[in-house]
Amino acid sequence: MFNKTSMKFLEQLMRSASPTGYESEAAKIFKNYLSDCCDVKCDVMGNTIAALNPDAPVRVMLAGHYDEIGFQIVYISEEGLLYFRTNGGIDKLNVPSSEVDILSANGRIPGVIGKKPIHLLTPAEREKVIEIKDMWIDIGASSRKEAEKLVAVGDPVVMRENFRMLNKNRFISKGTDDKIGAFIVAETMRRLAARKLNVAVFGVGTTQEEVGLRGATAGVYAVNPHIGFGIDVGFATDLPDISKKQYGDITLGKGPALSHSCDNNIVLGKIIRATAKAHKIPYQESVAHRATGGTDTAAMQLSRGGVATALFSIPNRYMHSQVEMCDLRDAAAAIDLLTETIAGFTGNESFIPVE
Repeated sequence: MFNKTSMKFLEQLMRSASPTGYESEAAKIFKNYLSDCCDVKCDVMGNTIAALNPDAPVRVMLAGHYDEIGFQIVYISEEGLLYFRTNGGIDKLNVPSSEVDILSANGRIPGVIGKKPIHLLTPAEREKVIEIKDMWIDIGASSRKEAEKLVAVGDPVVMRENFRMLNKNRFISKGTDDKIGAFIVAETMRRLAARKLNVAVFGVGTTQEEVGLRGATAGVYAVNPHIGFGIDVGFATDLPDISKKQYGDITLGKGPALSHSCDNNIVLGKIIRATAKAHKIPYQESVAHRATGGTDTAAMQLSRGGVATALFSIPNRYMHSQVEMCDLRDAAAAIDLLTETIAGFTGNESFIPVE
């Protein structure tokens, strides 16, 4: 499905530390992977922009964000414990007892997130979700002075790196949202580099998506595309107690979910689905749990005078945790469908819904 080079890139990307606002490690991996087949540059936001056939009049942008949720140190106690704030959408239930890395001037400093032991909690406290303010990071320091030799207030924090294949198709990582999207962007660009193109294509690894689509907002303004593809994760509903009546039927391994929402141009959506059927590429139909927003697709669509956009959602279990799960078959189908759709553009398409 993917060769050794692609799988090595995937693992490196997943293991990279790229908390929102501090994405340079992932950006470097992304840039190096595409530098031999594309014109690649980074911008002031930390976005990485790879270009193919850049002078063509019709411009296409692919966006996948490589920032991940994390924390940031705000205070170091006399005991040498680190208190922190969240950086992105954190599920408090998943935080206690996590292993973390502090990205300090001294490199990665390992630590664990601690809290009061369950034995010392009152019966009422045991029934409550613990708040972030009642947790701390322990790096083994015995005093503030000792801790400050290793870390500083403001240092970003990420979950400990991990990547594991569970079988030949499914893997887990703490950074799947949305490094799987950035992986798909990069692989699509490599595939398109071997094809004849009638359009300009810009593959963008974006930053700061988890705090408001900030990297994509700047990146799309610079690229100024006519067509935009957002590649992000979406909720897999093939688990107990997730209502398919509310969230649809989305299963790992059956292809990317193509969204029906206000972020998706109707004409472009028809072209994508026709391409999938013509090339027998599997996909799933999805109605987003909200009408608009939430991914880089929205930032692209509303740039300048408007962009014809489409969202590809890669089914994901256990989102915003240390063990997010995706399926390589969904990534492969997304790459196939993006490649064939973009390679099929003549440059004369109109995406205006009413002519």
